[in-house]
Amino acid sequence: MSPNGSDLPHCPKGVGGTPKPRRPMRRKLLQAMTAGLVLATATGCTSKDFPRLGFPTPTTEEGPRILSLWQGSWAAALAVGVLVWALIMWSVVFHRRSRTKVEIPPQTRYNMPIEALYTVVPLIIVSVLFYFTARDETKLLSLDKKPDVTVNVVGFQWSWGFNYIENVDGVSGDATTDKNLTAIPDRFKKEFPANAGGVYDVGTPATKNPQTGNPGPTLWLPKGETVRFVLTSRDVIHDFWVVPFLMKMDVVPGHTNAFQVTPTKEGTYLGKCAELCGVDHSRMLFNVKVVSPERYQQHLKDLAKKGQTGYIPAGIAQTSHEKNRETNNL
Repeated sequence: MSPNGSDLPHCPKGVGGTPKPRRPMRRKLLQAMTAGLVLATATGCTSKDFPRLGFPTPTTEEGPRILSLWQGSWAAALAVGVLVWALIMWSVVFHRRSRTKVEIPPQTRYNMPIEALYTVVPLIIVSVLFYFTARDETKLLSLDKKPDVTVNVVGFQWSWGFNYIENVDGVSGDATTDKNLTAIPDRFKKEFPANAGGVYDVGTPATKNPQTGNPGPTLWLPKGETVRFVLTSRDVIHDFWVVPFLMKMDVVPGHTNAFQVTPTKEGTYLGKCAELCGVDHSRMLFNVKVVSPERYQQHLKDLAKKGQTGYIPAGIAQTSHEKNRETNNL
């Protein structure tokens, strides 16, 4: 080795003779592209799945409306994202600091057109999203159509019960006066079938669907008929979510919620509680079996033969302030 170290490798010189740092930008760009490719291909989505953007295939008449709102929200978010990314890249490329100049570039302040633009555009975006959300929510939560089937879904720690408010051969009773359904407000009882003795099914976390082995009790529904879910709770807040219905709603003690759907595809689907309700929240699972109307009626008769007639307690009675609110809104 020479005394002055002239035979050692030297870093390339930059401005003022200082060592010029290496810039492995190409390598980083290649790594970023590789990671993006892995993320895009590791999702397991097919070409048919991708347009739904993570949603399952809808299995109700109301599902496509929810899916359309979801896709529109993603389209708006993507447009905003592309604009922001473009502005960032434009600034990076055309406003980089010069290697030979160190002075501060000209500063722009109080540009009224730009300030008005970034104030008005977000307001327009939010207003459009609000309009479509309010429009679809109003439609989805409408109870104007008289249901063909009414099911009282009862949430409790740590499972579900289902009161089928139906006229079943050989079962006597009246859902409008049954003491176990006193928690349900009269505005829902007005559309109950007359003299509906009804049948019920109730589960525990250990209950399993006999066909699929999936945990939780099984709720049976008829295909092609409008089903109204009347949601009540015995203890804390739960959330009734049938995944491929693309619809869920809170099950609140002292307040009765309701929505209705029309199943369009036979099959057995998964449901779960979507509200953290305590230590065994993850075990509050159930199944939904959509069958033909004839098979549905046969299932009600099977429950009656098992002695599961009448209704299980619906839950905590409606609080007085909720009664006052409903009275004032009528």
